[in-house]
Amino acid sequence: MISKIFDPYKLLGNTEQLSDLPDAQTIFRKTVNIAWPAVLESFLVSIVALIDNIMVSSLGTYAIAAIGLTTQPKFLFFALIISMNVALSALVARRRGENDREGANRVVKQAVVIAVIIIAIISVVSTVFARPLLLFCGAQADTIDPAVDYYRIIMAFCFFQLFSMVLNAAQRGVGRTKIAMRTNIISNIINVIFNWLLINGNLGFPALGVKGAAIATVLGSVAACAISLASICHPDGYLNIHLMKGKAFDRDTIHSLAKLTGGTLGEQLCFRFGFLMFAMIVANLGTTAYATHQIAMNCMHISFAFGDGFSVASVSLVGMNLGAKRSDLAKVYGIACKRLGRIFAVALGLFFVFFGRGIYCLFTDDPEIINLGTIIIGILIIILFFQIDQVITSGCLKGAGDTKYVAKVAFISVAIIRPLFSFVFCYPLGWGLIGAWIGTLCDQLCRNLLNTTRFKSGKWSQIKI
Repeated sequence: MISKIFDPYKLLGNTEQLSDLPDAQTIFRKTVNIAWPAVLESFLVSIVALIDNIMVSSLGTYAIAAIGLTTQPKFLFFALIISMNVALSALVARRRGENDREGANRVVKQAVVIAVIIIAIISVVSTVFARPLLLFCGAQADTIDPAVDYYRIIMAFCFFQLFSMVLNAAQRGVGRTKIAMRTNIISNIINVIFNWLLINGNLGFPALGVKGAAIATVLGSVAACAISLASICHPDGYLNIHLMKGKAFDRDTIHSLAKLTGGTLGEQLCFRFGFLMFAMIVANLGTTAYATHQIAMNCMHISFAFGDGFSVASVSLVGMNLGAKRSDLAKVYGIACKRLGRIFAVALGLFFVFFGRGIYCLFTDDPEIINLGTIIIGILIIILFFQIDQVITSGCLKGAGDTKYVAKVAFISVAIIRPLFSFVFCYPLGWGLIGAWIGTLCDQLCRNLLNTTRFKSGKWSQIKI
């Protein structure tokens, strides 16, 4: 089976073979070795988010909606760091492929210095303007106060989460995906433990409600930051703090970072705009609809986790092989990631077929939410096939440095198609929350088509970074 699915000559297709190709078993093993920690990490993050919401749901529907409302404004502020992380992974992978260890560490140093400055600004601005921002996002009278409490705690201490993300992005670039996996496993365990202690007050701890969930998240991110920092202090590590010497800012390195970050930032801003508009469209349907939507979004994050995990692997594998002047292998490993992703998509789709309704029952016994949520899960099952595939393809393009194209796709699909179609289906056609999710399906279809077309063209393999 592996020999048929991962036959290197079938994966290569009509692309020119530059040298000997590894056998199917080698391709499978190498892809899985880099991908499985990233997949498990992303999956655990999504599961913990689900558990967070289940624990918070004991406070009532308003609490689920309140935390859900903070998601888009939080990631709006995180956009620049997330964009730089993609650029960082791609550049470090390329330098690793070129056997330029000094250059890889120089890239990491520049990114860390820039990140510290950006994070300080993010923390202050987002905390000060929390209330007006959340009101703009559609917070209702029964959700605004808990949403502000949660958001301010998360953003005031966002340094630990974001700094850990930067270091983990660098390690992923050299294929050390297990570091990020271990970081997030420990962080998530701490998060869940303190959720149990602080949300409803167990073992003598105060019952802090939504604030307790925020504090638990912060404590988990502090642990994650410490572990990530330790990973670059190990003397045998490819990325090592002792090798990050020289000038605080290097012109060539900054230029490369800025070039790739610019394209990815364009994508992230389109994401944040489109997702924010989408969230506002749903928020105006009322607290019950938004709570139903938020539970479905947690399920969608699980499907995204699988795509994102293989996307991380594709960034590393494509970047390293292009650095080694093996564009043929970059394509082979990119398609291998896509095929593994499709296998997981089938498995996850079957899981939601049998257990989708049961997931809603974990959150609530409200029949209105459960019945509507079951319909949304049916739409999600279709969405996840396109979602997983397009996320992995996007990772291939980012690993090659083709970030401007990915940004254009995000503008067309996320910033225009998703909110426009969702609004039309939701309000003028009167389909409500179901219409909003059909708009999401249209977005995923479009992104998958455009990203796949670009990948097949091979233009991404000619980009210099």
